[in-house]
Amino acid sequence: MAATAGSRQLVRHSWSPAYREAVGIQEDLRRRLVLTDRFHRPLRTVAGADLSYERRRNLLFAAVLVFSWPELRLLEIGEEVRPAAFPYIPGLLTFREGPAMTAILERLRHWPDLLVCDGQGIAHPRGLGLAAHLGVLFDLPTIGCAKSRLIGKYTMPGVAKGCRSPLVDDAGRRIGTVLRTRRDVKPVFVSPGHRVGLESAADLVLQLVSRYRLPEVTRLAHHHVNRLRLEHCPPAG
Repeated sequence: MAATAGSRQLVRHSWSPAYREAVGIQEDLRRRLVLTDRFHRPLRTVAGADLSYERRRNLLFAAVLVFSWPELRLLEIGEEVRPAAFPYIPGLLTFREGPAMTAILERLRHWPDLLVCDGQGIAHPRGLGLAAHLGVLFDLPTIGCAKSRLIGKYTMPGVAKGCRSPLVDDAGRRIGTVLRTRRDVKPVFVSPGHRVGLESAADLVLQLVSRYRLPEVTRLAHHHVNRLRLEHCPPAG
């Protein structure tokens, strides 16, 4: 697992491993995670990432949108459309989605100080969702902000914006935060990816929310992915 000269990606591995090898890669990367605030510099740029899969054509649509911070002025859009080369296997989705995301990250002109993924950080069966996986590969501060729970137990937070409760695994370890981003609206599930602590991950997501449930950076990335998908796969008829 070594970097290639001229690449931003500091750690490399096969994207088409057998199941046991893929699990071993996840376990190795999980040991490299930094789950405290270790930003490379004060935040000046924040990016949001999202993906969508079109089953009929077996296509992945991915986008990373980079914004200035704290103004949230759009600086750059990176996108990728490619066939999914790895099968759908629960717990190994990053091996399916990762090649598209890494291709975008390698091409960005504006490098983000923080990447927020529409998905999981460490709130994952092996502690390495998309945000955590990408964070280690690029040594990039990352956060996962998901619309639904993948694993973990929690009590529902209060109804006011900013209310939160811990998300814990079966061993009682905290792996994320259930965060209310709008009053009386379903919470989101925030977990650190890499180089961001548990509390900071939730605080930053809350700062990135405006009028909507999702942080602006991932909400707009989601809209861009949907536009990409419509361009390549228009509705029949």
